[in-house]
Amino acid sequence: MKCKWLIIALPVLAALTGIFLFAITPPPVPAGAEYGCTLSVRCDTILDNIGQLNVDKLELIPLDGVILAETALYFAEGASVFEVLKRTLREQGIHFEFVETPFFASAYVEGIGNIYEMDCGPLSGWMFRVNGEFASQGCSLYKLAPNDNVEWLYTCDLGRDIGGGNASLGGGGR
Repeated sequence: MKCKWLIIALPVLAALTGIFLFAITPPPVPAGAEYGCTLSVRCDTILDNIGQLNVDKLELIPLDGVILAETALYFAEGASVFEVLKRTLREQGIHFEFVETPFFASAYVEGIGNIYEMDCGPLSGWMFRVNGEFASQGCSLYKLAPNDNVEWLYTCDLGRDIGGGNASLGGGGR
């Protein structure tokens, strides 16, 4: 009788243990990925400037202004802020539009989540910062380092409303 009980209990226990271990195991690292970073996308400044917003865009604005909450990601050595943003938004099914600017050898982000430059006034658009500092170069030129924290923020006042007023004039990090 004990043997029959063990024959039934062991596979059930193994299956439950396997399910439990699977549930607490982090996702596998994608092939070629070596480093980790975080990425978030927010447009909460629009909430403070709702009167300037193109009325056709009102239903697109999340109530908390968060389009993509801070997300842990992996990337390969030499990856740019643009490459990680583009890949992540595609994986998350978030609309994304950009143009290549050959003169600057960089990409320019026009819209994220169907929210575009000038949708909330003539000085509005997307900016990014890494580890709290706004970059002095384009997103496709800015190479990520391990553990970087990348934030894409919508500005309604050429960066002044998000602490990046100097970045639009060439100031900022790396």
